[in-house]
Amino acid sequence: MREEFWFHFPFRVRYSEVDAQAVVFNAHYLTYFDTAITEYFRALGYDYLGEVARTGIDFHTVKTVVEYKAPIRFDEDIEVCVRVARIGRSSINLALAIFAKGSDDLRAIGEIIWVATDQKTHKPVAVTDDLRALIASREKALAEG
Repeated sequence: MREEFWFHFPFRVRYSEVDAQAVVFNAHYLTYFDTAITEYFRALGYDYLGEVARTGIDFHTVKTVVEYKAPIRFDEDIEVCVRVARIGRSSINLALAIFAKGSDDLRAIGEIIWVATDQKTHKPVAVTDDLRALIASREKALAEG
């Protein structure tokens, strides 16, 4: 599964992220995902804030899924992997996975769906051709069609 992802972002679990059961508290998985997605787009060379200012289009999160596979504990080194699984007319489906650092030891998988939205009307709009091309330049499965 790890080979499906070109992008990996490292984290070390902090004490404040662990709950009374001595594992990462569930809400932190979405924080890990969100941070890794931001870094994914930075690695693509996408100027997120610049594009929002230029186009008036931003993304709204409309769906989040976290599926836990194995515990993550304090001070563990992990990597969050991100890929774009699908681009619709106005949506981007992001697939995510968390692994122990440098291994295939899967800890969680996730899905996040964004919808491109005009920030004045708050209505869905098409994902820009420029962003589609940028994503396809790194996502082999999307480029192959």
